[in-house]
Amino acid sequence: MADDRGVAHLVCGRRAKWLVLGLWVVVLFLTAPFASKLTGAQDNDAASWLPGSAESTQVLQISQEFRPEQIPAVVVYARDGGLTAQDRARIAEDAAALRGLTAHGIRGPETRGPVLDRPGAPRAAQIYVPITMDEKGWQRIGPAVDSIRHVVGDGGAGLAVHITGPGGTSADFSKAFEGIDSTLLLSAMGVVVVMLLITYRSPTLLLVPVLAVVAALFTAQSLIYFLAQHAGLTVNGQSAGILTVLVFGAGTDYALLLVARYREELRRHEDRHEAMARALHRAGPAVVASGATVVLSMLVLTVAEMNSTAGLGPVAAIGVAVALLAMTTLFPALLVIFGRWIFWPVIPHSGSADPTGHGVWARTGRGMARRPRMIWAVTTLVLAVCSLGLLQLHADGISNADAFTGKPDSITGQQVSEKYFPAGSGDPLVIVSDQARAGQVGRAVATTDGVVPTSLGVPPGTKRVHDGKVLFEATMTAPSDSDAAKRTVQRVRDAVHAVPDAHARVGGGTAALLDMEAATRHDNLLIIPLVLAVVLLILCGLLRALIAPLLLVGTVILSFAAALGISALAFRHVFDYAGESTDFPLFVFVFLVALGIDYNIFLTTRIREEAIHEGTRRGVVTGLAATGAVITSAGLVLAGTFAALGTLPMVGFAEIGFAVALGVLLDTFIVRSILVTSLFLDIGSRVWWPHRLSREDAGDGSPRPAPTAEKKQPFA
Repeated sequence: MADDRGVAHLVCGRRAKWLVLGLWVVVLFLTAPFASKLTGAQDNDAASWLPGSAESTQVLQISQEFRPEQIPAVVVYARDGGLTAQDRARIAEDAAALRGLTAHGIRGPETRGPVLDRPGAPRAAQIYVPITMDEKGWQRIGPAVDSIRHVVGDGGAGLAVHITGPGGTSADFSKAFEGIDSTLLLSAMGVVVVMLLITYRSPTLLLVPVLAVVAALFTAQSLIYFLAQHAGLTVNGQSAGILTVLVFGAGTDYALLLVARYREELRRHEDRHEAMARALHRAGPAVVASGATVVLSMLVLTVAEMNSTAGLGPVAAIGVAVALLAMTTLFPALLVIFGRWIFWPVIPHSGSADPTGHGVWARTGRGMARRPRMIWAVTTLVLAVCSLGLLQLHADGISNADAFTGKPDSITGQQVSEKYFPAGSGDPLVIVSDQARAGQVGRAVATTDGVVPTSLGVPPGTKRVHDGKVLFEATMTAPSDSDAAKRTVQRVRDAVHAVPDAHARVGGGTAALLDMEAATRHDNLLIIPLVLAVVLLILCGLLRALIAPLLLVGTVILSFAAALGISALAFRHVFDYAGESTDFPLFVFVFLVALGIDYNIFLTTRIREEAIHEGTRRGVVTGLAATGAVITSAGLVLAGTFAALGTLPMVGFAEIGFAVALGVLLDTFIVRSILVTSLFLDIGSRVWWPHRLSREDAGDGSPRPAPTAEKKQPFA
């Protein structure tokens, strides 16, 4: 019992539980008010997403010396039968009014246009309104476009009026992110409450994990806010949204595992403090190993070239670390404070029977023990067939037109604009070069295939020369987010780089997309092996074996491939999505491997514990019976929280949410319960090689006598 009175009693002792609660109350009192400020601390400008060393990022930084960073909102007017005299008068009046706008970063005096699609009998016109994108640009892009909309109206009487271009699209993205924290918080909380009610069948017990998880989320958000404000941590809408999902999903998983073990111990001990101490001592290593796996896997993301991916790493790691701390301190303390009645109406009394020994998972384990080799072979084959769906994966990026689950005005306006004007007119190339070679660079750009030759020029409000460098723009004939435009950027880069001593660089929206794709390919090749190495090392240290960790990592990789294959088929033939973002496979991999391995950790640590006393094969059946229900519940909760990403009106989030949710369900119901279990049953004690357990285990699976009446504690 002395071993059980270690660190665990510092959390759930008779006096310690009140101290833990008091410390968390103080922490929340001091930090919770800052959690709501995280949205205002987000940095969603281009530099926070782009790869730091990319050519487009360099152009963005240099161009700020010529002018503040700005993007154009493009007002498009169109009438299929041709603009009337009244239309043209109205457009001229709107242009004059727009030149007077200066609120929300609008640079009205630099407004260009109206530009007509053709002389004589025009059918469409465009007005370009620059908007400054400084550190507050993301927060005010929506109000800026709303101000422009207030001036130009919504059209009518046959005249279509839309606001598009980078400014209009950015405003629609900003509105999609608007309220993301509260939307995901309510969605994730709703999923957790429903799943806990189904799992626990107790309206009182479900409140305790929810309180602990919310406390963890507020604390993590506050800590991240301080780091963003004072330590240079980059937080954007993507990382803030995933933070909420991770904290709720991972925190609830840890709560489910601890409650299941606590319930077991309450049936063995009259004193609930002793029961919780033993539950923490026995389940703690698995929970800590699980949390460490996620935290370290997230920190691997910091080596990414993509700033958005690198920024997500510490944000997610902090969230999971705080969730782990809350669920191993605050949550156990609350359970002990409330007492056994919190389990009402099914209260686990001391001496009551443990139902897991005769439940569905016990019968499943005994059934698989009869023919384990056939079961794992068939399961592996089925997952491999599902992986063939990867042939349908199009992770080459998503165009703006395909990025929303709906069709906002900026996308409609883009399609209208492409009908009458050069498709890339709203999002030009940005070129900088040394002044001495500017003429040669300009001619190289103008003569490149895919560039409108007459479009080369210096944007209004821009210094012609600064510090010996020249900045100018050029319009492409293809839509700025198309593959054709990306090929044009590459041709322009090849042309200007060939001009000697020009030091020319090509940037702009399309160049940024091209650089992001290259950086993501680099990140995939670097991060995926590193995450696998981290997971393998943690499993080896936890299980003190080599064969078992290799098997577990292999099964998770197979699960990832199957989840991606099924998801690709669903995206093509069910949801009709055009493609996936370039970082989609990386994010799904990291989340599935880091989180999916949790269930294997929960199962195999329990198997190892039981194998010490009764042999590996019997230990597998006992471990599955003891953990089956709780791991299934945890998988459903985690899948549900990631599915909450589908509530956002953006295809990228919906795809990540669907794929991760599907992968978690595969891990829960197929990989962990069938594949891993049958593999361990077939291999037997050899799975623990080179640990002595692989040699000491009874070959026939019969239990070995324990050295004392009390079971030997695992990990001791």
